[in-house]
Amino acid sequence: MNPRSTVRIGGHPVHPMFVPFVIAFYVAAFLADIGFAYTGDPFWARGALWLIGAGIVASAIAATIGLLDFLFEPAIRELRAAWWHFGGNVLMTLISIVDWVLRYGVGAEAGSRAYLWMSLLVVVLLVFNGWKGGELVYRHRVGVQD
Repeated sequence: MNPRSTVRIGGHPVHPMFVPFVIAFYVAAFLADIGFAYTGDPFWARGALWLIGAGIVASAIAATIGLLDFLFEPAIRELRAAWWHFGGNVLMTLISIVDWVLRYGVGAEAGSRAYLWMSLLVVVLLVFNGWKGGELVYRHRVGVQD
């Protein structure tokens, strides 16, 4: 039997329902930083700050649900990919929190200039974490009903 997601609605795992929001917010924040770097328009810097904040909130929701799956399904914890996925997402969220706090402290424009590299690092981690999440679903069939 495949490892089951413990948080489901109508048999469908809830964790992957929130993941696209995390991806959209963090990728959009990086693109807003790029937009600010090229145009100097403060709209993009403010947008990046707000998008990072929204990404943190979405990450908290997705991570809480993913953590419940991780804690309450022993078969998931036995998978090495699950540990990498878990650790990568924790690291990504911590970097985003630090990024948001630093930007808030110095102002959106100065923060966008100084911390664009953090947005890029978060996008790189998104790719890695997505790869591991895909491995959980497509290779190990986590949350998949046969």
